[in-house]
Amino acid sequence: MPTRIIALVIFLLLGAPSRAQVPSLSEAAGRYSLVADHSSLAFTVSAVGGPGIEGRFMRFDGNIDIPMDDMERARVMITIYPESVTTGQERIDNFLKSDAVFDTANEKAITFVSTHVTRTGEDTAVIEGNLTARGRTFGETFNVQLAEFRGTEIRLHVEGQVYRSRYGMDVGTPLYSNVVDFDMDLAVVRR
Repeated sequence: MPTRIIALVIFLLLGAPSRAQVPSLSEAAGRYSLVADHSSLAFTVSAVGGPGIEGRFMRFDGNIDIPMDDMERARVMITIYPESVTTGQERIDNFLKSDAVFDTANEKAITFVSTHVTRTGEDTAVIEGNLTARGRTFGETFNVQLAEFRGTEIRLHVEGQVYRSRYGMDVGTPLYSNVVDFDMDLAVVRR
């Protein structure tokens, strides 16, 4: 029996290699804590005629509560510590920490607290909430996708845009965009 036929028989008898299945958001119901060292909270600010600024926050924490009966009652609470910002360039890091941007000498945290979650698909949702930075609070919206589920752990991919001028961080506009693009991969573990 040729090798290809043997491989096909083994494939049919044992089944195809299993792919990690992504459950629906309702299957992932529970209370979770953010695991920062397995997560990434990155941002980009584009610039006219240049590379812009790409960075990430190294310290953040939070909780996510996903009720089984009503996805719209899900709660997301995230705290970001702006002194942990890094771009890989010390000069830019120091500028971002200065009173022109994050003012880390006086402002120790940026917070996001959800106000409403709208399910948009089997594994996607839109999260609306209040973002507070430098003493100013505005409603912001983020798109979230359930990327992976492993028993007590889930991974979420979150994207959104924030206008930095709302929070008094518009230094450098219009050379640098007023829009901050967030791209986050968040690992959370069931509490």
